[in-house]
Parts: sequence; structure tokens; C-alpha cells
Amino acid sequence: MNDQAPRLLLLTRERPGLRSALQALLPGVTSAFLGETDPTSRPAVEAALLGSIGRDAVGWEPSAFPRLRFVQRLFAGVDDLPFDRIPAGVQIAGNVGGYSPFVAEHAVALALSSARYVREGHAAVAEGRARPAPDLRSLHGETAVILGYGSIGAALADRLRPFGAGIVGVNRRGTAAAGCDVMFSADRLREAVGAGRFLFDARPLTVRTRGSIGASELRAMAEDTTFVNVGRGATVDEEALYRHLVDHPRFRAALDVWWDEDLAHGRIESRFPFASLPNFLGSPHWAGFSPHVEEYALGTALENLARFFRGEPPRHVVDRTEYVGRGAGRP
Repeated sequence: MNDQAPRLLLLTRERPGLRSALQALLPGVTSAFLGETDPTSRPAVEAALLGSIGRDAVGWEPSAFPRLRFVQRLFAGVDDLPFDRIPAGVQIAGNVGGYSPFVAEHAVALALSSARYVREGHAAVAEGRARPAPDLRSLHGETAVILGYGSIGAALADRLRPFGAGIVGVNRRGTAAAGCDVMFSADRLREAVGAGRFLFDARPLTVRTRGSIGASELRAMAEDTTFVNVGRGATVDEEALYRHLVDHPRFRAALDVWWDEDLAHGRIESRFPFASLPNFLGSPHWAGFSPHVEEYALGTALENLARFFRGEPPRHVVDRTEYVGRGAGRP
């Protein structure tokens, strides 16, 4: 086999720092973009670095790479992957931790902006009004519930504790974790959501989490809860959340993730006019953006690929059964 044939397939766009990061973290591992491969070079490919399905992997047929054994996602989530087209023997890993500091920071910003009525305060300043102050909330002395106490959840807890907030977490089995005062298992979700007045959803979208916050879970929350979702839009029933916001004016929601997203083309949509509600705040899925995020996320993804090429088990390999029935999904 040609020694220069690519062992790593780059299913991502060319970006600043990519070549130097490959040389530093994967020395001696040959790589090529999809358009640089041909039928004679594809049998050498053992792993792939996958970015956007709709933008970077157009025309990618995993079965055309017979030695492919590992796919490392550049992004954290994998719910949009075409699992039915990726051979069963290929391991797939999300970029767990690659965006955690940035998403956690944005989640806190959304929570504070909503709870402290920042948007309304700006409008009052524009009108020259000082009083009366609205129903301002504070993290100090409150309990923050974090659904999905993984890398993002732990980063959130690190940022919430200095405000004087207690931390309640939810993970799959209720396993204790550093930085969390109390941990619930996922099957106690309805009980957990009522344990604090600040609620953060940082969960991936799986067959178990899809639609897991519906009308009954929303009713189990405190009347004046501030709910922030930086995980996936579809973990929440879209209509149920909208109706709850309309019927419970003291309840506040701040979302960075949406039910209908086409991120490859920069588009989000909703079936309900959330942005028209006074107790709603949103951002268009940009929690993971910052001047340093690409370098940071690329580093964590390549470190996992380095483990694979060293013959070590890669971290964060997903269980495909959690995504059964997912097709190509959104780009």
C-alpha cells in the first residue's frame, strides 16, 4: 500500500490551524480531504474527522472506505449522523468536552440575562425609566438543577457555585459526581426538575431524552423557574413549552437550541412565536462560538484520534442503540 495514502479522512472544511494541529498531535498520520481521495487511496483510510454532515461530508459513502474503523466527530453531538450508512463495526465518538467551557459560559449568560431582566432593563433605560423594578431573581442562595451532568454540566457547576448556588445534577444512573451536591438518576427526572428554581438542560438528544420534558414535567417545576436549554431543542416538547410560557407568566425560558435547525445553511425555525413572549429569551445556537473555540475543540478531537492511532481505546464512543431509528437527520 502507498505510504502516502491517507490513514485519516478529513470530513471538515479547511480551517486555520488544522494542518499544524495535525502535525503536532498526529505526527506521521497521513490525511486527506474527501475530494483528495480516489478509489485507489480509500482502502488506506482507518479513521475520519467529521464536521458538518450537510456542509463537509456531502457525497461521503462510508462503505467506500473498507478499512474505516473509527469516526471522530468534531462537534459534541452525534444525533444527526446517518447511523444506517455507517458500518456496524465502525466506532463513533462525539467531541465530548470540546465545547464545554464556552457552552457553559453562554448558559450562565442566558440564565442571568433572563432572571435579571436585562433586555427589559435596556428598554427602560431607552425610555428614561428607573422604577418599578420587575420580578428580578438571583442565583445566590438558590438551587440550580443541571440535566445531563457530563462535561458541560460539570463546567456549568464550576461557574454557578461562585454565585452561591447549590448544585443538583441528573445523569443516567444517578452516579455521584464531583461538584454536585445531590445527583438524581434519569428515571427520576420529574422529581429532579422541581428541586430548584434554575434549571439547565445540557443533555444530548437520544431515544430516551427526546421529548422527555413535556407538560407534566413543566408542571412539576416551580412557578418561577428560569429554564435554560443549551443541549438539544427536541429534548423538550415544543408546544408544551410554549403553552406553559403563555399560561405561567412568572416562568422564564432561555434557549440556544431549536427544534428545526439547518446549521449548514444558517437557519432556525419554530412552529410557535417564542420570541414574541415577554418571558422568553433566545439565541440562535451560537453558545459554542468564541475566538478560541475552534482551536480548543479541534485539539480535543485530535487527541481522541491520537489515542486511536496509538492503538488505545478512544474515549466517548457512543452506544448506537441510543440513536436507533435516526436517519440522516438535520445537517
